[in-house]
This record gives sequence, structure tokens and C-alpha cells, in this order.
Amino acid sequence: MLNFILFTRGCTRCSPIDRVSLKPVKKLDIYIIKKFLGTFVFMILAFIVIAVVFDVSENIDDLIKSGAPLIEIIVDYYLNFCFYFGNLLSSFIIFLTIIWITSKLAQKSEIVAMLSGGISFRRIMFPYFISASILVTLTLFLSHFIVPRANRAKLDFELKYLKGSLTVAEQNLHREIEPGTIAYFKKVFPGQSSGSQFSLEKWKKGKLIFKMFGTNATYDEKTNRWQVTNAELRYFEKDGSERHVFKARLDTTFNMKLDDFAQRSEVVSAMSDKELDVYLAEEKLVGSGKIAHIELEKYNRTAGPFSIFVLTLIGVSLSSRKTRGGTGLHIFLAVVIGFIFIFISRMTTVSAMTVGFPTALAVWVPSIIFSFVGLYLYTRAQK
Repeated sequence: MLNFILFTRGCTRCSPIDRVSLKPVKKLDIYIIKKFLGTFVFMILAFIVIAVVFDVSENIDDLIKSGAPLIEIIVDYYLNFCFYFGNLLSSFIIFLTIIWITSKLAQKSEIVAMLSGGISFRRIMFPYFISASILVTLTLFLSHFIVPRANRAKLDFELKYLKGSLTVAEQNLHREIEPGTIAYFKKVFPGQSSGSQFSLEKWKKGKLIFKMFGTNATYDEKTNRWQVTNAELRYFEKDGSERHVFKARLDTTFNMKLDDFAQRSEVVSAMSDKELDVYLAEEKLVGSGKIAHIELEKYNRTAGPFSIFVLTLIGVSLSSRKTRGGTGLHIFLAVVIGFIFIFISRMTTVSAMTVGFPTALAVWVPSIIFSFVGLYLYTRAQK
């Protein structure tokens, strides 16, 4: 949308040279596009290599102890790690790329030469937004299709060789294991295949007909049975009376597994869009506390890539003027703006997960705020 507004709206102050050059892609556009995309590829590969080196140094002992095959380490873990890390930092790296190449052009007085030659600043931004459109399309494709699959393979490898059993920080877990039957755990301990303060309720036509309490419940994967300790069973009869039964140990079967409760928070990033929608509907049905987290993952897959347009506007407007501080000053300002952007994103995310701030709005607020910053910088840029 911004691209369309900037380069298709008529401008009475544009020179004849500039008006003619609005239509075709000129050598100048190809020059900037090549610099933009080439520098971006170099920078993201450099960041990925650095990240892989740090990850290897951190996990080398665990990888050796686990006995993971080299081919699995390379293909299942580090190849997918590259997709995960590249997608995670793509917006920030694109922003740094824009700052770097534009600042270099400004310091060599190439921006001034373009303006002096009758090319408007708006026209100079055209190849930047062409490049940004290419990267937004690529990032959208990666976020919705490639990265979830990569995350799934990466998480499977971590669970098998690196992190062992799951850990669940969330408490007070409810699940509707079948229509009218609700199971509850105060806390789940995946490493012990058990959970504490277990309860089970059965409802029929809006009335509670059965309830079970237990100090803990342990799941046996081999027999697919549950062992409930200190089980108290309460039966609610039709005549309003109650019947109590107590058992020190109860072996029984339920239509549930421990995995229904013990899921790592990262698992949503490994789901496809369709799986995410199904999982979200299931969690809404049982009133789970994970709804905001799932919705944030869903909406961020689209909002994140589109922030590239906003960062492009800010980056070009900020670094197009030749300054005494040179490229170093522009890079410093880029890092500051990047951290502020991340900070605001984190604030809105936390607000969505804790105080009920709308998740769809939370992922777009940083881009909305910084679009105004970009427009202000655009009006202040040299023309």
C-alpha cells in the first residue's frame, strides 16, 4: 500500500526527468536492488554462521554424549536451525542492510547526485520498495510454510538428543478429554509421567454426576493406564444423594495421555496454519490459558513480514543524509530504533498474554506506531 501511494500518486513538483523515470525500471533501480539484495544475503548468512558457531560451542558436549549421528545433526538440526534463526532476525537484518547501503551511498554523495540530477527522493525510494516487496513475499512464504516444518524437525531433534523430557511451567491445567468429561492437574511433571492434585469431573445435561480427586496420577505408556493415589470418588445420584468411595491406589484407564497436558510452548511454532487453527479451536473449547499465545503466533506470521515495509521507509529516510558521524552513526541509530521496536513488540505481547489486550492488535501496534515515525522522517529527509 505504501509503495503504491509513494510512487503512483501524481507530483506537480517532480521534474520531467523524474516523471519519465517513474515508469520503467532503470539502471539506477537495478543498481540499488542488487546492492540491497546482495548485502542482505551476505549479512543474513554472516549472522547465521555466527549463531551456528555459538550454538555448536554451547551444545557440543550434549551432542557428543547423546550419540546423535552426524547426518542428523547437520540435516535435522542445524539446517532447520538456519531457517528458524534467519526468519527470526530477518526484519532486523533487512533494516541494518538498508541503513548500511543507503548510508554508504550518502557518504559518497551519490544521493546528492541523484537529487541534483532531477530525481526526487520519492523516486529514489522506488527500488528499495521493490526489494522490500520481494523480501516480504519470501518471508511470508517462509513464515507460513517452510519455518513451521523446520521448527518441527528441530524440536523433535532437541527432544530426542538435547533437552530430554518436557518441562511445563504452566499450572492449573484443564482439558476436556471427551464431551462432558473434564480432567485437571495442578502441576504436570513429564519426566516422572505424572501430575499432582488430579481431579476428574463428568457432567450430563448440565449436572455433575461424578467427581474424582487424587493427590497425584501417574501414566504408564506401556499399558496405557493411569494410577491414581489416594483416590476419592464421589457419585451424585438422581435423588440428590451422594456416594463416597476411597481407594489408596486406583488403576484405571482414561481417554487421555500425558502429552495432552505436557506440551512445550514452542510447539505452536512447529504447527502449520491449518493445525494452528484446529489447536486454537480445541484450546478455546476447554478454556485454556494458551489461547493468547497461539493467536500471537498465528497473527505474527503475517504481521512480522509486513513490518519490513515500515522499516524500509524509516531506514532510507534516516540514512539518506550525509552526516559528520558517517555510517557508524547511522548504524548506531538503527540499533537503537531496532531495540525500541523489539521493546514495544514485547510490551504488547505481554499485555496480550496477561491483561487481555487484543492479540490481533498487539502484533500490529509496533508497525502502526513506527509507520508514523517513518512518515515523519520521510518529511524531514533531504529532497
